[in-house]
Amino acid sequence: MTGTHHPMAVIGAGLGGLTLARVLHVGGVETPVFDLDADRHARTQGGMLDIHEDSGQAALRAAGLHDDFRALVLPGGEAMRILDKHGTVLLEQSDEDSSHGRPEVDRGQLRDLLLDSLPDGTVRWDSKVVSTRTLGDGRHEVTLTDGTVLTADLLIGADGTWSRVRPLVSDARPAYTGVSMVECDLQDADARHPEAAAVVGGGMLFALSDARGFLGHRESDGSLHVYATVRTGRSWLDGIDFADTETAKKAVLEEFADWHPGLRALVADADGELVPRSIVALPVGHRWDRVPGVTLLGDAAHVMSPFAGEGANIAMQDAAELAQALIGHPGDTETALAAYEDAMFARAEVAAADSAANLELCLAGDAPHGLVAQFAAQAG
Repeated sequence: MTGTHHPMAVIGAGLGGLTLARVLHVGGVETPVFDLDADRHARTQGGMLDIHEDSGQAALRAAGLHDDFRALVLPGGEAMRILDKHGTVLLEQSDEDSSHGRPEVDRGQLRDLLLDSLPDGTVRWDSKVVSTRTLGDGRHEVTLTDGTVLTADLLIGADGTWSRVRPLVSDARPAYTGVSMVECDLQDADARHPEAAAVVGGGMLFALSDARGFLGHRESDGSLHVYATVRTGRSWLDGIDFADTETAKKAVLEEFADWHPGLRALVADADGELVPRSIVALPVGHRWDRVPGVTLLGDAAHVMSPFAGEGANIAMQDAAELAQALIGHPGDTETALAAYEDAMFARAEVAAADSAANLELCLAGDAPHGLVAQFAAQAG
């Protein structure tokens, strides 16, 4: 089945791809965005994001959506607690105490904001990419699962960790970081799980010890989203039957046998299924030589561990700066891409190094004392 030719095509309708399309739209440039999901409601987007002033918020300003974003911010979401495995609170910071300028917003609501800001039909749903290749004339060809073949003068990979566009510019593949997470939720926490709600507090929870921990945060719908986190071999998750939720809970909690019951309850009392996550990352400083007619943004370019909270922010910043570079160099795509990539590579290297360092800090044998000291130093 044949498709069509596009001056520009974006692969991936995550926050990065949508921000790119929106900033281009504001600048008078329209581009299709191809996404593998059947439609916008195909899967839950879950999780809270702290949106940083100099990256994510700057991108939303470029998109003309910052005021709308502020209306979505979770009140009190910047609060934070650090506990040890005994449930002892070692550091607590209220939302009012925070000077980070990193308000919390629901990822799904932010995605909806971006989707609703685009012209109808911008996102081409149910368009899963199976392969990409470079054509001899500098264009690129994309083949979808239904056999559709499309070509583009400029192909932009915003398609995440396992990007199908990345191989056009780089042989690098994400590698396991040595950290596995199991996600779970506690619904209507204040009413149904008051003890867990008290443990997490109004914002973010770090409960850390012995190279493992519970990371959690309060969601805008009143639920708690929790990540049971273990520094372990990649095979640990493979040995757990996640189709049997109660059995999976017991297996996860074996890693936290001597932890405070109130912390263990974050998994034991969870509602719904548990979701396993192997945390992977590209090498710190990942970059590539300029390849005409193609580039990457977000996790496709520099997937990193979540321990610096940079992933969504830097993806949106990449997208806004790429859009601005393209708008600023009409008819000279290569100059725009070179300028974008130079800045992106430098920025991503710093963020990836911070993420890797924070992973070590949070999952060190003496955690959470290093993290407490870091926050104390920042406050001082």
